[in-house]
Amino acid sequence: MKSTVERGASTRERVLASLLADGPTTATDLAHRLGLSVPGVRRHLDALVAQGSVEGRERAPYGPTRDRGRGRPAAVFALTPAGRERFPQAYDTLARDLAHHLRGQGGDAAVVAFAEARSTAQQARYADRVTTAADPVAALADALSADGFAAAAERAPGGVQLCQHHCPVAHAAADMPELCEAETAMFARLLGRHVQRLATIAHGDHVCTTVVPDTPVPASTGSARLQGRTAR
Repeated sequence: MKSTVERGASTRERVLASLLADGPTTATDLAHRLGLSVPGVRRHLDALVAQGSVEGRERAPYGPTRDRGRGRPAAVFALTPAGRERFPQAYDTLARDLAHHLRGQGGDAAVVAFAEARSTAQQARYADRVTTAADPVAALADALSADGFAAAAERAPGGVQLCQHHCPVAHAAADMPELCEAETAMFARLLGRHVQRLATIAHGDHVCTTVVPDTPVPASTGSARLQGRTAR
């Protein structure tokens, strides 16, 4: 299959698009396909390998590949999973479709069960790191950041604000607020505090903000949930 790569795209984008459309190939074949010099293509491939978007492999010689030497394996280049992520995805649409399907099949209880199972698994991954740390809130922020939430712990009157500046599941959480509620409850279990969620990106705020008090709150108060947008 011949790739239909737009000439207006940058050379690096054209290299990636060709690897996506035509699959693993040699630098020489890629240069021939795109009408570029082999050294120029190799420079772009080296940069993409360094970024983690492309990986180089060796294969036994076969077929009329132009890089094949006598008895020498031909180097081929292919997209990595990270490289494929650079192309349009439909994860948000899939997540929303799943949310509607869950709610339609099992009602709110099915969505709650899913959200709680997800937060329980997340808690298990964070537990050792957070519960043994001298500063559990900072440790939780670090763990969240490693999962793409860009979190930070900031001092506030009477406690600490746990701020998540990005939410990888914000669009899904907009349709499933149970995800935010389960996450808040998970924070409380990990930190041994009745935390209070003040804002979420899923509800249109610029940052997800959770207050962790320095001293325990009476058990009757519970872990506050964000109700609509009134808790801000």
